[in-house]
Amino acid sequence: MGKGRLTANPPNVPPPVGMYSHIARVDAKELLFLAGQVAVDENGEVLAKGDAGAQTRIAYEQVGAILADAGATYQDIVQVRTYLVGTENRQSYLDERERLFGEIYADRVFPPNALVFVDALFEPDMLVEIEVIAAIAQ
Repeated sequence: MGKGRLTANPPNVPPPVGMYSHIARVDAKELLFLAGQVAVDENGEVLAKGDAGAQTRIAYEQVGAILADAGATYQDIVQVRTYLVGTENRQSYLDERERLFGEIYADRVFPPNALVFVDALFEPDMLVEIEVIAAIAQ
């Protein structure tokens, strides 16, 4: 977990039903709001067409690169919002997210996150878009 970030699951609400925390409390000098990341290459071509799991991995890799460029890490993430095209892609996405989160959050302390099902994203072959907010500690 990043310095200055405390996640919690209050006892007066049901426990999380997945890999997330109910709340993140942050003492930060700087907030980073990342644009939604999708599986595209340097030319804007969609990668891993038809594979939500692979697109999830690619999008998280891009998130990691952006965070690193800003002097942050995955442990500085305080909010994740994922847009997923169609419920039929749920299991592929969840399987890859579980694998990634097992690596990224080995301590099993996860940032709050939401999964939103949508009809479509910007390009027809895009299946996953991942948006994050990160906080750099004081």
